[in-house]
Amino acid sequence: MTEYDNLKMLPLWTDQFPRPKDLPVGELPEKADVVIVGSGYTGLNAALALAEAGASVVVVEQNVIGWGASSRNGSMLTSGLKAKSKIIKKRYGAALADHFWRWSVDAIGYVGETVRKNKIDCDYKNVGNLYLASKASHAENVKAHGEYLNKEFGYATTRWIPKEEIHSEIGSDEFHGGLLDTTACRLQPAKYVFGLARAAAQKGAVLVENARVTGISGKRGGLKVTTEKGQISAKEVLMATGGYTTNLVPKVRWGIFPVGSYIIATEPLPDDLRRSLSPNDRVFYDSNIFLNYFTMTAEGRFMLGGRANLSPNLDLRKSAAILHGRMLQIFPQLKGIPLTHSWSGKLGISFDQMPHVGLANGVHYAYGYSGHGVSIASYLGNEVGAMMAGSGARSKYMDIKHPRTIFSSLDPLYLPFVSAYFKLLDKMS
Repeated sequence: MTEYDNLKMLPLWTDQFPRPKDLPVGELPEKADVVIVGSGYTGLNAALALAEAGASVVVVEQNVIGWGASSRNGSMLTSGLKAKSKIIKKRYGAALADHFWRWSVDAIGYVGETVRKNKIDCDYKNVGNLYLASKASHAENVKAHGEYLNKEFGYATTRWIPKEEIHSEIGSDEFHGGLLDTTACRLQPAKYVFGLARAAAQKGAVLVENARVTGISGKRGGLKVTTEKGQISAKEVLMATGGYTTNLVPKVRWGIFPVGSYIIATEPLPDDLRRSLSPNDRVFYDSNIFLNYFTMTAEGRFMLGGRANLSPNLDLRKSAAILHGRMLQIFPQLKGIPLTHSWSGKLGISFDQMPHVGLANGVHYAYGYSGHGVSIASYLGNEVGAMMAGSGARSKYMDIKHPRTIFSSLDPLYLPFVSAYFKLLDKMS
């Protein structure tokens, strides 16, 4: 018997806010203009855009609405993509680098506007984030990142906090400075995804649960989608399955692989302890490749997540022990505070760490947020939905190369080696 045996092995978010019993789900119709596979942030925002443009749209989900990463994530909306801005500029040129950066910032604003417009009560709050230098050797690069954003994109919302002033932002001696970005926001993921589902249904989208897709056949304009609840005809199909993408459409699966992200949460903290850990109620992430991210929840719990292991199948007691050790390393003052929840979800990682939009075998896909999914998935879903409806411009993410390999689905074989390599890089940095 260990201290981790009594944890709730389920996401805090849906434990706090279960799927509403009155969520407007329906039965599978015979046909639709568009069938969307996956009911997370991508699929539901695409459904909103399509329904608002007058298209008939059906969202099919293999489990219940929002079951995947959209109700399991770290709750944070931060600027930027997973790929570094300097790398993006080197790959695609200054114009696209500028577009992708500004797009990532607009994505945060899009979520805020969507929440307001649809009256979604999801604890949405502008809190700002601190990008923390985990080692002294990281500090200069973290600081330079803010300077680069200001020089390259005119992004002036960051400020370097040196190590000697870090206690104004975080009650820890673990870090060597941090880059404050006041743009970042936080929300309650389950409340947000269920709010999106309700809004999409009110616009006319049909939401169908427990309808795992077993086959897609035909060509664009005349597709057949076979599910465990029957078959539906559609002009277009959008795969919005992120880290849960399977070989249903092989060429879609070739561009992405799943990585496990693990999270733990404590019981609600006393107000004085909460304020001492995070005086300004920020969201945080560190500069390691195997990074950790952490924040307070709206009710004052401390939540910490990260890549305890790249595998999406790590035992949740084992992951809790790993993350708890890191939590106490950062905040020794949390010793003795009970953990209550341990859970995980699958991130969809693209091989270039960029979001991707495209067509494969006549099926649309949108994925590859690589850990930035709350805002990026939402905005890209809206962009793809509008594009498919003919009311929006072509996504720039269609104009970049999408690296892919037929061996992508062999992730259980190669992820342990990738994991060991990343851990070595962190030790050497």
